[in-house]
Amino acid sequence: MDVSFLGGPGPQRGVGVVAPFDFALDRELWRWVPDEVSLHLTRTPYVPVEVSLDLARMVSEHETLGDAVRALTAVAPEVVAYACTSGSFVSGVVGERAMCEAMSRAGAVPALTTSGALLEALVELDVRRVALVTPYTVSVTRVLESYVARAGVTVTGCAYMGLTRHIWKVTYREVVDMARRAAVRGRLGAADALFLSCTNLPTYDVTPQLEAELRIPVISANQVTMWAALRRLGTRAVGPYQALIDESARSGTVLPGQASGSVLPEVADVSEEKQQEGWT
Repeated sequence: MDVSFLGGPGPQRGVGVVAPFDFALDRELWRWVPDEVSLHLTRTPYVPVEVSLDLARMVSEHETLGDAVRALTAVAPEVVAYACTSGSFVSGVVGERAMCEAMSRAGAVPALTTSGALLEALVELDVRRVALVTPYTVSVTRVLESYVARAGVTVTGCAYMGLTRHIWKVTYREVVDMARRAAVRGRLGAADALFLSCTNLPTYDVTPQLEAELRIPVISANQVTMWAALRRLGTRAVGPYQALIDESARSGTVLPGQASGSVLPEVADVSEEKQQEGWT
């Protein structure tokens, strides 16, 4: 069969992605990406450490990131993203900026991180108060709270899972339960948005469902990473009914608890929840 009329594949734009060695959600990243863009992923070297502040520091060392970015330069990405939330907030706002500078020097391309993209998204959505959901231990969660607070955003509530491994195995039901707990109006008022932390936490399908129920923007680690990277290419992330990437989904918000007709399973009784889970 003569296929010469096809003229070969169309031009490709590339986004380089540096992920921790235990990242397992490559397919989820791709779901936010338009057809004309390709993702080129590489991983940091394996270290025998569970998810913790120590691991976050190890997978975000400048030398490690520089080596990963240099490996990606062979396929000439237009931007490089470090897809790890804890690894990019563990050293604070100043540390996150230094990571971006180190990656840019190594690859001679614009660079961003998940935590930097989070702050960028909060500005885009004009968020002053945010609720947090994390799969982390309390110590890692506290550092995320501090990172957000140092950026001038109030944390109204935070639910965490206390996990140190296999975060990608968390179910959507568990994510929903934690989101509802975090978004409850507290002494600091109602949240303007909800953030689902960790690039290894599955969130793609649950994001629009939670937005429909909670009536506030719901953003996630992988979502903000892809949104920010594609923004630097002058293009847009794709996805159904998500306030961050679809301006039509930003109207008509109400306080959590005022939405009628819940579209998601009810939260399990607290006594039935996993013992390591918590709320702050």
